[in-house]
Amino acid sequence: MRLEPKDLYEKLEFDKISALLEKECLGELGKKAVKQLPFLIDKKQIELQLKEVYEYKLSLSNSDRFPLATYEDLAEDLKMLDIEDYVLSEEGFRRINAVLVVMGDVFKFFTPERQKIYPTLFDILRPVTFDKALAEAIGKVFDEEGGIRPDASPELQRIRRQIGNKERELDKVFRSLINTYRSNGWLTDNVESIRNNRRVFSVPSEHKRKIRGIIHDESATGRTAFIEPEPVIEINNDIFDLQQDERREIWRILKELSATLRPYTPSMRQYLQLLTRFDVIMAKARLAYMMNAQMPKIKKGPHLGTEMGRHPLLYLKNINLGRETVPFDLQLFGDNRIVVLSGPNAGGKSILMKSVGLLQLMMQSGMLVPMDEISEMGIFENIFADIGDQQSIEDDLSTYSGRLVNMRNLLEFADGKTLVLIDEFGSGTDPKMGGAIAEAILKELNERKVYGVITTHYSNLKMFAFKNKGIVNGSMLFDQEHLAPTYMFKVGRPGSSYAFEIGQKSGLSPRVLNYARQRTGKNEMAVDELLIDLQREKKEVEDKLATMTEREKQLEKLIKNYEELQRDLEYRRKKFKLEAKEQALQEVARDNKELERLVREIREEQNLEKAKQLVEQQREERKKAEETVMALQKEVYETPAVQHWEAKKGSIQPGDFVKMRSGGATGTVESVGKNSAIVIIGQMRMTVKLRDLEQAREPMDVRNTSSIQSDTVSQNAGFDNNLDIRGMTPQDALKVVEDFVDRALMTSANQLRIVHGKGMGVLRNTVREKLREYRNLKQVYHPANDEGGDGVTLVEL
Repeated sequence: MRLEPKDLYEKLEFDKISALLEKECLGELGKKAVKQLPFLIDKKQIELQLKEVYEYKLSLSNSDRFPLATYEDLAEDLKMLDIEDYVLSEEGFRRINAVLVVMGDVFKFFTPERQKIYPTLFDILRPVTFDKALAEAIGKVFDEEGGIRPDASPELQRIRRQIGNKERELDKVFRSLINTYRSNGWLTDNVESIRNNRRVFSVPSEHKRKIRGIIHDESATGRTAFIEPEPVIEINNDIFDLQQDERREIWRILKELSATLRPYTPSMRQYLQLLTRFDVIMAKARLAYMMNAQMPKIKKGPHLGTEMGRHPLLYLKNINLGRETVPFDLQLFGDNRIVVLSGPNAGGKSILMKSVGLLQLMMQSGMLVPMDEISEMGIFENIFADIGDQQSIEDDLSTYSGRLVNMRNLLEFADGKTLVLIDEFGSGTDPKMGGAIAEAILKELNERKVYGVITTHYSNLKMFAFKNKGIVNGSMLFDQEHLAPTYMFKVGRPGSSYAFEIGQKSGLSPRVLNYARQRTGKNEMAVDELLIDLQREKKEVEDKLATMTEREKQLEKLIKNYEELQRDLEYRRKKFKLEAKEQALQEVARDNKELERLVREIREEQNLEKAKQLVEQQREERKKAEETVMALQKEVYETPAVQHWEAKKGSIQPGDFVKMRSGGATGTVESVGKNSAIVIIGQMRMTVKLRDLEQAREPMDVRNTSSIQSDTVSQNAGFDNNLDIRGMTPQDALKVVEDFVDRALMTSANQLRIVHGKGMGVLRNTVREKLREYRNLKQVYHPANDEGGDGVTLVEL
C-alpha cells in the first residue's frame, strides 16, 4: 500500500476533514485516533466501519441520543493502580468513575428493541460484559459530584459529625464575640476572615492589644491585624485534629478501594478502548450528518461509480453561505478506467479531481461520503497525486523537474489497483515536448490498467483519449452565452479551454485577441471542435447500436412468446374436447343408478338373460368412453408440450418457472413430489398435478395482454361449478371430484357445489376425504336442509 506523495493528505485536503472530526470528539483519545485514521483496503473491514457510522447517524436522525459524554485518558491512572499497595488519588478515581458511568449508560442504551435497530453498534459491545460492581464500589465512596461521601465508612461518618458539631460551636462563640467587639469598636468593616485555615477577626492595628489571642497575619499596609481570639483557639484546635483524622480515614478508604479495583484494570482498559471507538464513530457520524453523507455500495476491486457526488469541504462552505453545490456523476463503464478532463480555467476541473481523491480517502478511512447511496465505490491499494507546484529549493528541483520525479515514482509502483490524480498534466515546460512526454506516460499508465482522473488543456491528450480504449474524455461545461462556467461535468466529450472567450470577458482588447487568434491558426482552433464532433458521432452510433440490440432481444422474446401462445391455443382446444368426453363419462356413471334399478326389476321378473344383456351393453358403452378419455388425456398431457419441453429443459425441478395448461398462469415451483408439485402463483400457494403443468420462461409483461386475459375470462365463464356424483362408486367419485376441483383451481372459481346424496353417507365421506388433500380450500360445509342439507357439500376456495 502506497500513498504518494508524503503530503498527499494535505494535497487532497484530508487534513481539514481530520480537523473537523477532531472538533466533534469528546475526549483526547478520540481526537488522537481521528488524526491517525488508517487507510483500509479490506472490503469487510471498510463495510463494517461504514455500517457503524451509518447506524450512529441513524440515531442522530431519529433524535435517539446515544449516551456519550466527555472522558479522560486513564492510562497513567491504571498504570499506577497496577502497582501493589499504591493508593490512587481522589482525582484519579473521579476520572475512572466518569468512564464507568458513561460505559454503564452505553450498556443500558442497548435495549432489545435498540439491539435490532443498531445491530452493528451492538456487536461492538456483544463480547464484553459490564461489571456493575466496579461502579458500585466507587459509588459507595464518591458522590455524583465527585466528592467523598459522608457515609463512605462509619468512622468517617462519626468524624464528620464531630467536625460539624465543633463548627457549629465555633460559629456560636464567634457570633457572641462579634457583638461584643463590634460594640466596643474594635473590628473593621470586614469583621472576619480566614488565615491559616482558621477563622480570625479583622482588627484595626490600634486595637490589637485589646483582644487576647493569636495574631496570624497583618495587612500589607500594617493597618489591620488578623487575630484568632482566645475563646475559639481550643475549638479550632479540636477541628484541626478532627480534620487530620478525616484525612487519615479518607486515605485508608482510598487504599481499600484501590485494592478492590486493582484486579479489574484490564477490564477498565477495555472500557476505555470501547469508549474511544464510540467517540470516533460519533465524530464521523456527526460530520456525515452535517454534510448529508451516505453509505455507497462497496465493490471488491478498483472502480469509479460516483453519482451525485460533492466536494465535502465545498459543500459545507456553501451550506453556511446559502449557496448550492453542483453535484457530479463520474461513472466509468466497460473497459474505461481513466478520465482525461478538460475545460475552461476556473471551471471546476481541479475541484472535481480532488473530490474523487478526497471521497476515496474518506471512504477507505471508514467515513460516509456526500454522494447518492446508489453510488458504487471500489477499493484502491495505492493512490498517487501530482497536484500544485512541485518546486523544491532543498532538493534543487524546478517545478517541471519535481513533476517528472513524481511521474518516475508513479511509473515505478503503479498497477491495476492504483488511483492516479494529476492536475494540469504535461504543463511546466514547452507545450509540444511536455505534451509528448505526457502522452507517453498516459500510454504507459493505460497499459498498466491504472485508474485515474487527469486534467489537461493539451489537444494531443484529448485525441489520444479518443483513440485508445480504457481512456475516456470528460469536460466541464461552459455557458457560451453568458461566458461563465457551469461547474457541470460530462463524461464522453472533451472540453475547450475557451481562452479567447474568457479573455474577452476579462476585458482584453479586441486587437490583442484578434492577433492571438491569427497566431493560433485555424488548424489548432479546429482540433477541439473536431474532437467534439467525432465524440458526438461516436456516441450516436453506440446509442443506435444499443437500441438495435435491445430491439432484437425484444423481437426474439416476442417470437418465443408467440410460439408459446400457439401451443397454449392447441392445448386448450384438445382440453375442451377432453372435458366434453369426461362429462360424458360422468353421465354414464350417473346412469349406473338407473341400471341398478332396471336390474332389480328384471330380477324380480326372473328374466336373467335380459339382465345380462343390459349389463353387457352398459359395460361396452363405459369401456368406449374410458378409452376415448384415456386417448385424449394422453394426447393433451403428453404431447406436444411435455415432449417439447423435456427435449429442451428436462423434468420440472424446484425453482423452475411453470404455468398451468388450462389457465396459463405462471408461477414458481417450490417442491416436486411423485405426481404433483407445490407451485407459488402470486400470493397463492397450491398443489397441482405434474400433468397439468408445463415449464415456462420468466413471466413477461407481454403475456398479460388483453387477448390472453379474455381467453382466461371466457374459460372461467364456461366452467360449471356444480357436480353431481350420485350413483357413482367411491372409486369413480374420487377421480371425478379430483378433476373437478383441479379445474376449479385453474379457472379461479370461488365456490363449488357437489351433490352426492344422503344414503349411508359413503359418497359424502369420500368427498370429504378427497377435499382434505387440498390446502387452498377456505371452507367446506353443508347447506341448509331446504337446499340439500347433508346430501350436498359446498366448497369455498
